Amino acid sequence: MTLPTYPYARLSELRRVADALSGGVVDCSVGTPCDPPPPEALRALGSSGTERGYPRSAGGPDYRRAAASYLERAFGVTVDPDAVAACVGTKEMVASTPQYLRLRDPSRDTVLYPSVSYPTYAMGAQLAGCRAVAVADLDAIAPSDARRALLLWVNSPANPTGATTDLAAAAAWGRAHDVPVFSDECYAAFTWDGEARSILQAGTEGVVAVHSVSKRSNLAGIRAGFFAGDPAIVSFLRDVRQHAGLMVPGPVQAAAIAAWGDDRHVAEQRERYRERLELLAGALTSAGCPTPLPSGGFYLWPRAPSRWADGWAMAEDLAKVAGMLVSPGDFYGPDGARHVRIAVVQPTERLALVARRLAASGWG
Repeated sequence: MTLPTYPYARLSELRRVADALSGGVVDCSVGTPCDPPPPEALRALGSSGTERGYPRSAGGPDYRRAAASYLERAFGVTVDPDAVAACVGTKEMVASTPQYLRLRDPSRDTVLYPSVSYPTYAMGAQLAGCRAVAVADLDAIAPSDARRALLLWVNSPANPTGATTDLAAAAAWGRAHDVPVFSDECYAAFTWDGEARSILQAGTEGVVAVHSVSKRSNLAGIRAGFFAGDPAIVSFLRDVRQHAGLMVPGPVQAAAIAAWGDDRHVAEQRERYRERLELLAGALTSAGCPTPLPSGGFYLWPRAPSRWADGWAMAEDLAKVAGMLVSPGDFYGPDGARHVRIAVVQPTERLALVARRLAASGWG
């Protein structure tokens, strides 16, 4: 197997171009949080006293109860803590789940995933030796692909588009075709169009929701998340992952428990991201690139105006003129080629610098 170049490694030249401007590069290419985590989580990280012993692969009882409590507060769903298990951040879960599920049903070899999406959905299929089949619409899934499907991934709010998905429809499709549906909900706390949603609101049969503290609590560096839903699927994955030695460290579990238990810091972070989305969307629109606000998440997904051949050309121009590093849309599939993804994770004053550069350049 020949692995592709890691997408974000392809941006080194654009980074150099952007960094040449006075004030330096404003890196909006990766969704890495820059804001402070909740202090109570940091205190728990340094004072749990759990450093010496091996943690439970599934997460300790307090970890699973904290996750279940969060699901009830955020989405109004009741999940037994025994139907919850820890994962080492969302990306690890996305990348490893197909290979483990294939042990459960070797007759199936296909991973269905959104046609415009974070590249790890497709890469997880490849790492498992499976077919990766992009899905633009549930109704467009070929019956032959449905019969071979090991699982269907959905992501709402979506990275990179910010779109929200009809999760109940996805759950119903999975049940009708006997295909487990895995819902990556790591951006759910930043839903702008209506209330935050989870696939678990449609019941747990045949579905699994995946969550993380990385985005919600600015704790991407500690690598902690959980998956919850259908007890049979969760139990199987929990047992396989235990054999694989996948464990969230004890101090990290303590920090995540504190983060799941607090909603105040999330409300504060929501305000930061909303302000940044509006600031940068307004600046780009004024500069001649209409940029709608997303339904969720903290990414802008503008389509490159006709003066650029594709998202790469627009990304190069943004680096030269605004000193802003963004991700060309083809990172997220061929259907995204005329777009760029902009992560509004930099401090507001840095994004304001981008806005001033755009205004001064006469870019539009």
